[in-house]
Amino acid sequence: MKSFLKRYKAILIIALVLSASLWVTSDGVQQRLLAGTDETYEELKIFSDILDTIEKNYVDPVDPKTLIRGAIQGMLSSLDPHSSFLLPDAYKELRIDTRGEFSGIGIVITMQDQRLTVISPIEGSPAYRAGVKAGDHIIKVDGQDTKDMKLWEAVKKMRGKKGTKVVITVTREGLSEPKDFTIVRDVIPLQSVRAYTLKPGYGYLRITNFREQTYDDVRTALNKLESGAMPLRGLVFDLRDNPGGLLEQAVNIADIFIDEGPIVSIKGRVQAHSKIYSAHRNDKEHPYPVVLLINEGSASASEIVAGALQDHGRALVLGTTSFGKGSVQAVEPLRDGSGLKLTIARYYTPNGHSIQAQGIKPDVEVKERFVHEPEPERRHHILEKDLKNHIAAEPEKGDEREKRHDATENITNVRLPGQEPSKIVQQLLNRDNQVRRALEILASWQIFSKMKF
Repeated sequence: MKSFLKRYKAILIIALVLSASLWVTSDGVQQRLLAGTDETYEELKIFSDILDTIEKNYVDPVDPKTLIRGAIQGMLSSLDPHSSFLLPDAYKELRIDTRGEFSGIGIVITMQDQRLTVISPIEGSPAYRAGVKAGDHIIKVDGQDTKDMKLWEAVKKMRGKKGTKVVITVTREGLSEPKDFTIVRDVIPLQSVRAYTLKPGYGYLRITNFREQTYDDVRTALNKLESGAMPLRGLVFDLRDNPGGLLEQAVNIADIFIDEGPIVSIKGRVQAHSKIYSAHRNDKEHPYPVVLLINEGSASASEIVAGALQDHGRALVLGTTSFGKGSVQAVEPLRDGSGLKLTIARYYTPNGHSIQAQGIKPDVEVKERFVHEPEPERRHHILEKDLKNHIAAEPEKGDEREKRHDATENITNVRLPGQEPSKIVQQLLNRDNQVRRALEILASWQIFSKMKF
C-alpha cells in the first residue's frame, strides 16, 4: 500500500507539472514557464509531505482518496465562485439541471459568504408558490445546518420524490427571526416559456430559464402572438428572475430579433476559448418595438440576450441592473464519473461591455413594486459582485488566471397552477408596475411615431 501511495504521489506531481506546461504555447514566456514550473514543483513537494504526514500521524485512519479530493475542491474554491470539482453525485445533479425531469422544490441557489442563498425561485414551482424569495438565506434543510454543507449536497437534500415534504429554514432581510417553509416536492416545471396577449396588439413573452427547447418554444409563442386578429404592435419581453441556462439557446433567441452583427463575444486567456457569436438574417421579420424587463435576478444567458438587444437598439431595457454573471464555465467529465467545472472566459456585449460583476444597466430604471400593496416588501437580491472571489470585469494586468418539455398547442394561453390565463393577465396589469410601465411605453411609441415634428 505504501509503495502504491508513493507511486501515486509521484504520478500526481508529474501530471500536474505537465498540465501546467500544456497551457503555455508562446516562445516568449519560456523563461517564466521554467520558473513557474520550479515553483509549482516545490509547492507540490510540500503537498506530498503534508499528505504523507496526515496519513501517518492523524488520530484516525484516513482515506487518501478523500484527502486528495478535498485538496482539489479547496484548490478550485480559491479561484472564483463558479469553478468547482464535482463529485459523481454533484455532476449528475448538474446534468439534470438542463436535461430531463426531476422532482424537488424549484429554486436556483448559490453560496454567498458561506451562506446558502436563493438567486431566484423557479416560477410555478413549489418554492415559488410557498413564498420563497430571491435573496433568502437557507440556514437549515430538515433541521440540518447548512453552514458547512456543499452546494450540491444542499441541492440533493432538497430534491426528492414527488409528494414528499421538506422543511427549509430561511433568514430574510426585514424578518426578525428565521422562517420555516414546509414545501411539498413536485415535478419541477421545465416549461420555460409563457406568452399572453396583454391587450389587442400587445404581447407578453416571459422566459424563466434557458433550456434545451426554449428557442423552439419562443418561436411557437411568437407565431401565436403574431397571428392574432390584430397585428402585433409591441412586445413586453420579460427576463426578470431568469438565472440563465444554455448559451446556445440565448444566442438563438437573440438572433430572432437581430439580423446582423455580433450577439455576444467570449474572450478567454487561451485563444481556443475565445469566440464571437453573430446574428443571421431572419426569414421572418418582427417589425414591432420591444421593451425588455430585467432585474437583479436576471443572470448569465438572460444578460446576454438583454445586452445584445440593447446594444443593437432592438429593445428598450427597463427595470433594475442585472446580476452580473458574465463568466463562461466549461464542464469536463472525468474518468471516475466526477466533473471539473472551470471558468475559462468572460462574456462581452456587442459594444464590448463586460457583463461580469457589472451587469446590464437598464435604459429606463424602474424599481419593482406591487401596486395596491401599502408597503411593498423590500427584496434584497444577491449580485455577482457580492460573491466571494468573483472575477473582475476585465483581466487584471499581469494576472495569469484568467450549457424538455413539449411545445404547448395554445401557448398564448398557458396556465399557471390554479390560475386562468385571463386572471394572470389581469394580475400583471393590475399589480406589476414594471409590466404596466412597459406597456405604457409601447403604447406611447405608437402615438409618437405618427406625430410630425
